[in-house]
Amino acid sequence: MRFYVSFSQNMPFYCFRDNLKRNYNLQKYYLEVLLEDVASYDEALMDCLYKKPSEHLPLFEEAAREVADEITRPRPEGETEVEDIQVCLISNANPSNIRDLKSEAVSHLVKVPGIIVAASGVRAKATRLSVQCRSCRTVIPNLAVRPGLEGYQLPRKCNTEQPGRPKCPLDPYFIMPDKCRCVDSQVLKMQELPESIPQGEMPRHLQLFCDRYLCERAVPGNRVTIIGLYSIKKTQGAKKQDKGKPGAGIRAPYLRVIGIQINNEGAGRTSTINFTQEEEEKFRALAASPDVVERIAKSIAPSIYGFTNVKRAIACLLFAGSRKRMPDGLTRRGDINVLLLGDPGTAKSQLLKFVERVSPVAVYTSGKGSSAAGLTASVIRDPQSRNFIMEGGAMVLADGGVVCIDEFDKMREEDRVAIHEAMEQQTISIAKAGITTTLNSRCAVLAAANSIFGRWDELKGEENIDFMPTILSRFDMIFIVKDEHDPTRDMTLAKHVMGIHMNALQEKPPGEGELSLEFLKKYIAYCRSHCGPRVSEEAAEKLKNRYVLMRGGAREHENQSEKRLAIPITVRQLEAIIRVSESQAKMRLQPFATGEDVDEALRLFHVSTLEAATSGGLAGAEGFTTQEDHDMLVHIERQIKRRFAVGSQVSEHAVVQDFLKQKFPERAIYKVLHFMIRRGELQHRLQRKMLYRLK
Repeated sequence: MRFYVSFSQNMPFYCFRDNLKRNYNLQKYYLEVLLEDVASYDEALMDCLYKKPSEHLPLFEEAAREVADEITRPRPEGETEVEDIQVCLISNANPSNIRDLKSEAVSHLVKVPGIIVAASGVRAKATRLSVQCRSCRTVIPNLAVRPGLEGYQLPRKCNTEQPGRPKCPLDPYFIMPDKCRCVDSQVLKMQELPESIPQGEMPRHLQLFCDRYLCERAVPGNRVTIIGLYSIKKTQGAKKQDKGKPGAGIRAPYLRVIGIQINNEGAGRTSTINFTQEEEEKFRALAASPDVVERIAKSIAPSIYGFTNVKRAIACLLFAGSRKRMPDGLTRRGDINVLLLGDPGTAKSQLLKFVERVSPVAVYTSGKGSSAAGLTASVIRDPQSRNFIMEGGAMVLADGGVVCIDEFDKMREEDRVAIHEAMEQQTISIAKAGITTTLNSRCAVLAAANSIFGRWDELKGEENIDFMPTILSRFDMIFIVKDEHDPTRDMTLAKHVMGIHMNALQEKPPGEGELSLEFLKKYIAYCRSHCGPRVSEEAAEKLKNRYVLMRGGAREHENQSEKRLAIPITVRQLEAIIRVSESQAKMRLQPFATGEDVDEALRLFHVSTLEAATSGGLAGAEGFTTQEDHDMLVHIERQIKRRFAVGSQVSEHAVVQDFLKQKFPERAIYKVLHFMIRRGELQHRLQRKMLYRLK
């Protein structure tokens, strides 16, 4: 009691006493106590609280109740009794892992981190029971019930002796519900953090018991640090008839929660990472350098050769745009979704693995081994209570980070449809088994897939893409990754791979302009929590004009090819360019995205989504620059088709000279020939000579 009244923490006010009075007046009957404050006041008291918490916690709560009784006088009329006070413990000590909890930790205070994966509903837990005998109607009031998941064993016999009446039978007592005293309780299921799981092991789970004001503090997907009493309970198999059998004395562990520290609130979970003054100075110095975007792109998977544009897009995905909440309550996502589509053996999976390591929050999964419930959420029946509870999937656990989905094309179509809502609205709605709720999935999606033919077929065009337009339009950038045969590039790539394998055991320092993995991870967390840029007026005007041009070019392409684009150009693509522009500004810690950011975002969009959308057609990424260029290419193609049948062998020199006399540019003529050869409309014997001229 003296601790609550006299502890001042070297300040002019008494923190616990003032906090207790404020909470009591607000009808919040709890008090948070920092364990380090208890240790600085009395180390012996702290030692007792750590080793015997079940005995000393009730004393702490009783002392808090007495202090609340003193400091809240005089109370309003009718409030004669003071309410019970719940003491919630918090600590700044280093937590333990779930795997480190052994038998010696039973009945001790422990601090463990993890992710909440399931939560039951709030139910009533009795603290005081009144029981009555069925035979003689004798009432036994105020029986104390132990806290936690342990129940209460009713007396087997009635000891009341009444003359002239036979003895009461066995098990005569029943509980009187209207004379019981109850508190709210909730059961949570916590999984250990993904970064703490050894390679090849299954994640461990721990059951949590919360009561009173700790209920509904955490939801599935939250990363939490729990302080609690490590306890054991009887298992369902430990019955009377099982005595003497192997495993009869085994008890299942659970954690009686005494304090919850929420490490994240959805997208803001990176804001809880603490940065030193020296680190912040380094971050601001890096953001002020003119080549910060190039340095970050070089630091993305430096062991993988090439992929300049893909690495820039992944850098934008890691930093993300700005999440916006409208006045009507609707939100616009800031996370950027990227799809890598193409040939096998092009290091797509390695890029996904690197993103899993560098992102502050990431979940990696494979499409073939993932179902709709595993990606979103599932409703399962709790084996103890037999009630339905909800368990979050990969996209819920990755809330505020990145979910990497490999082998995206191997997923079943109905499983891919399940993530439509999670990718655009960033919520997961569940309506099963009487449970109707919505979970947050504010995460970016980085997916890798192969084409429908295994390898990318130049002659098939958009037939390589085996995805519905509904899922493709939700990706901000779609990259076609091809395994091109180029002797010079193959030689450089082979040297790069051999150098990696020969120097695998050596500590390789970061290359020129590269940032270390740990520094880049902290810089991403710092930018995401301290910067939320918007598009400037000048950049918005430029973007508006370019979007109208893109829509017009897409419409002309559809009219010419007489089929719709595999990836439609819609308002979603306009919002994608805005998000990429904001992420470029966030890398430099700037409040507004400028015209240069919009130009770079448009360039990335052209070399990714537009090139994929027009794959196999005549109009490439350059075809959407001006309408005149597009019309000229279409006119040249029509004339060639009118003069030559499909598959004809023609003289390259004669075709080029003929069109040069009509004042057509030489590069435009070779571009049309290149596209027609790719589609098989002309013989391939011209390809080597034509490509040499194009260079």
